Amino acid sequence: MISIDSAFDSGNIRIERISGPHDIVLSIPKDAHSDFYQWFHFRLSGARGQRCLIRIIDLKGSAYPDGWPGYRAAMSADRQRWTRAKTSYDPSSANGTLTIEVTPEVDQLWFAYFAPYSLERHHDLIARMAAAPGVAADVLGHSLDGRPIDRLVMGTGAKTIWLYARQHPGESMAQWWMEGALERLTDPHDPVARKLRQLATFHIVPNMNPDGSIRGHLRCNAAGVNLNREWAAPSAEKSPEVLCVLGAMDKTGCDLAMDVHGDEAIPQVFIAGFEGIPSITNKQLALLADYKMRLARITPDFQTAKGYPIARPGTANLAMSTNQLAERFGCVAMTLEMPFKDNDDLPCPDHGWSPERSKLLGRDCLAAMLEIMPDL
Repeated sequence: MISIDSAFDSGNIRIERISGPHDIVLSIPKDAHSDFYQWFHFRLSGARGQRCLIRIIDLKGSAYPDGWPGYRAAMSADRQRWTRAKTSYDPSSANGTLTIEVTPEVDQLWFAYFAPYSLERHHDLIARMAAAPGVAADVLGHSLDGRPIDRLVMGTGAKTIWLYARQHPGESMAQWWMEGALERLTDPHDPVARKLRQLATFHIVPNMNPDGSIRGHLRCNAAGVNLNREWAAPSAEKSPEVLCVLGAMDKTGCDLAMDVHGDEAIPQVFIAGFEGIPSITNKQLALLADYKMRLARITPDFQTAKGYPIARPGTANLAMSTNQLAERFGCVAMTLEMPFKDNDDLPCPDHGWSPERSKLLGRDCLAAMLEIMPDL
């Protein structure tokens, strides 16, 4: 018998109807206490050898409806290797319908908006990195549901670099990026990592929103709060995750910060800066431009032609982390965005944008950081 399940780490789907393999109709529940919805993660069972049409409906009201055209669902038989399923989007059907067409060769297939990064894998990552030579681990605070906000610290240099990810928990590519960056930084044979750790001290928070991650949220924490709108005035009641991280940053200072994200609609990798902050300096702007130029030279997966509109002078939203940190510390702060779709500049028919490419980008971002260190 065909069945759909989602009662697991980061699972999120609602069954509307299952009347056979050609009539599986689903919808996406909202983040708790929020109107955001877009992340899905579910398992299809009992359909081996049967052509299945899985329809996810009511997507015009999702957080980013422009994210559906051209999108292909992530799919895995073993939860290790993720490929892209045959997927189409019809905005005129059932208030926006995503159709996944698949004939399973196995008894169970897993589908997700992007390859998930489980909370259990997060704990494994923290344990593995904390055991590496020269790495310290601590807990900056706790989420609303009582989960730890883990920090890893490494390096002995005078410059202070903060890397943090998954303010928006559905953007799981951000933690795959973190895994790649951490694996490079802790490689004793890697000359880029060794030099970076001589020149800088890294403070790394791989997952700022563990509650939203395990609940299967797209954008919010357990209270339905978008953490990346809390940096001007975080509170213990609504956003303790930001409160504890920003408090730690105030103690250490910050010379460079990178906030790692995913973008639903734009099929490229790009960086959003802080151009609209009140006290912007020419040095900050020059370093941001230099970093982007160097990263584009290092990897063809990065580009500078497409991205978000640049804020006009004095109009930056200081509740967003990149703007708040650039203003607060006079540092270079960046929001790195990766696609949920594919990178249209260098498409991959089988995998689209993937965990593997996210990890490689994490490594390349570190190489670009090393190049700008003399001017930081």
